[in-house]
Amino acid sequence: MTRRDLLRMIGVTAGGAAMYQAMSSLGLAAESPYQGTPTLHGAPRGASVLILGAGLAGMVAAYEMRQAGYKVQVLECNHRPGGRNWTLRGGDTYTELGGFTQHCQFDRGLYINPGPWRIPYHHRGILDYCKKLGVPLEPFVQINHNAYLHSADAFGGKPQRYRTINADYRGHVAELLAKVTQQGKLDAPVSKDDQALLLDSLRQWGALDKNYAYAAGPGTSNRRGYDKPPGGGLSAKPVDSQPLQLHDVLNSHLWSSLTEGEMYEFQTTLLQPVGGMGRIGEAFGHALDGLIRYNAKVTSIQQDEHGVTASYEDTRHPGSVQKARADWCICTIPLSILSQIPMNVSAAMADAIGAVSYAATVKVGLQFKRRFWEEDEDIYGGITATDLPINTISYPSNDFNSRGKGVLLGGYIWGLNAYEFTAMTPEERVRRAVEYGSQIHPQYKTEFENGIAVAWHRAPFTMGCFASWSEEARDKHYDNLCQIDGRIALAGEHASYLPAWQEGAVTSALDVIGRLHQRAVAGGAA
Repeated sequence: MTRRDLLRMIGVTAGGAAMYQAMSSLGLAAESPYQGTPTLHGAPRGASVLILGAGLAGMVAAYEMRQAGYKVQVLECNHRPGGRNWTLRGGDTYTELGGFTQHCQFDRGLYINPGPWRIPYHHRGILDYCKKLGVPLEPFVQINHNAYLHSADAFGGKPQRYRTINADYRGHVAELLAKVTQQGKLDAPVSKDDQALLLDSLRQWGALDKNYAYAAGPGTSNRRGYDKPPGGGLSAKPVDSQPLQLHDVLNSHLWSSLTEGEMYEFQTTLLQPVGGMGRIGEAFGHALDGLIRYNAKVTSIQQDEHGVTASYEDTRHPGSVQKARADWCICTIPLSILSQIPMNVSAAMADAIGAVSYAATVKVGLQFKRRFWEEDEDIYGGITATDLPINTISYPSNDFNSRGKGVLLGGYIWGLNAYEFTAMTPEERVRRAVEYGSQIHPQYKTEFENGIAVAWHRAPFTMGCFASWSEEARDKHYDNLCQIDGRIALAGEHASYLPAWQEGAVTSALDVIGRLHQRAVAGGAA
């Protein structure tokens, strides 16, 4: 076995950087460019801005442009601020396309975030606004070595602890590389000193024994867990666990989930607002009280050389068309919706608006009678990954070790599975999530109480979860989408290299208000 083959084999373990590079090329991951909010000086006297959408991009734009002295008004189709920054709590009601209405029955203090649910430490823009708005944060647990990796086709369908697969995969690979190093069969020059250092590092990295073997013993058990953990008194002696065989570990394909915590977007520390992600949107809404007109569904956007007029109807009284006008317009409506609204912009911008598809995802929140994942399985936060259609189970990162009930994210469903779940009734989605989840946690069957399921392609205000750019579409249309077209400019996660992240919405809004302000000060739409 050559060094090249071995490094290819261990690439999945150290492959976070490679995965991130590939994602960046597709516009799926990039470092936030945030360096503080722009200082806007000299707003023209009486200048006005109409902002369409009270999601994070729209509210960031409104917040900053009001600060700069512009007259600001915001139209929002929902009855609440935040857009996809949204938390469902007990007593909330949600009606999706097709007419299905769900009444959230969660107990007080319990919630689910149907949209964004975590904030990376390097998303400085959204973190800065949390500080400005007084939104308290707490840690979000992404990787928990005591959570599960699960495949219905591996180990008889029995879920394996993350730490077990991680330790056994690394250990076996370290043993193989150590053998090749000892035999001097690397296909590139390695000095004797480097070989000795490499062997020492492999012994530590893979928990190998003195013979460079990955075998049962205190070293491996300290990584993968014990059959009987150490304790106190006469029963204190631990019992070591037996590593899985390399063949079984490789065939399980569970190693494919080991690098998630190494990807740039998921590296610790991640954060979440105390009480739900929607606390950010709610805080913005409070700060912008009086500027946002809710239940205002935009039906057309028309510009002329002097300004922009948006027609809208009150969703509580359909059919009555009203109008709002301003000198400038920042439109943050998702492209999946905007592409259906008449708007007189250039052909280049119109083509860009119609060129971007939106990802189909489904999230399912499940309430249980007790926090059995903590009480029975010692899982405090983190994520279990599975090849079942539910894809993900996320355990709450708050109220650890508390008495009473709890809510899990019982499914974060993607791709073809998401389309299948979207076609179901909400009740069927919840039932299926419980059915699949019980293959990992048998307690589901007796502890489940109620649930709620949001299929994003049926969300009336987005018709999709987030903008899913292809590399080709971004090359062709992205710049056209972001240009100021006459008196209209677009902003949102779709107008960023951070799609699906709130930071994309924040940085997009800050970029566009700076450029729009320059144009307004210059005196025209040229």
